[in-house]
Amino acid sequence: MTKIIELQNVWVKYGDVTILEDINLTVYDKDFLGIIGPNGGGKSTLLKVILGLITPDKGIVKLLGDKPEKTRRYVGYVPQYISFNFTFPISVWEVVLMGRMNNMGPLKKYSEKDKQAAQEALTKVKMLEYKDRQISELSGGQRQRVLIARSLVIGPKLLILDEPATGVDAVMQKEFYELLRELKQHIAIIMVSHDISAVSIYVDKVACLNRKLYYHSSKELSPEDIEAAYMCPVEILAHGTPHRVLKTH
Repeated sequence: MTKIIELQNVWVKYGDVTILEDINLTVYDKDFLGIIGPNGGGKSTLLKVILGLITPDKGIVKLLGDKPEKTRRYVGYVPQYISFNFTFPISVWEVVLMGRMNNMGPLKKYSEKDKQAAQEALTKVKMLEYKDRQISELSGGQRQRVLIARSLVIGPKLLILDEPATGVDAVMQKEFYELLRELKQHIAIIMVSHDISAVSIYVDKVACLNRKLYYHSSKELSPEDIEAAYMCPVEILAHGTPHRVLKTH
């Protein structure tokens, strides 16, 4: 299988504070990996390491078999929902085309190839009929589909999503996660989320991160791994059903 991401013995420090400690992770083509963990546990730092935006103090980072700085153009990224100003007057079509800005020619115009890519991306996320709508007119779930289309328009090998279901109601969340399951048939996906129940249902593999990475290349994590990552006791974590029982903490 093709390796999309390969991290070996990666350490990241900010001054004297260790943010990531001895991280080892391999993600293969068409993997759907969910990363969970407490706030401040290093999840955003890990994503930046993968993208080559942070150089680790120790260790090896490979993205698509090369240095991330050379290959990150093949990565689609969907940031947290709350980081966008959806009141800005822009259409769905324009938002998706923005994903092709790096391909624009000297006249700063989108080519027919760019427009075709945008149409195909909107079709994949079932949002083509909304292409002329203002982004502000859409529901939270629809907006997230548009942001995914903007990431897909470059034809990525990897899709990274940072808390993608924030601000999306429960019904639309289910549809959103089903979309990711469909996309996983074609590309690798990494999703950072606090929604443990959704992660346990939809992803193929799950990892816990709190400075250290607790990962066994499977969907199963032991209670000991969860407790070590969240630093609180866990009685039950049942994968496959949206159910978990936590002691008071």
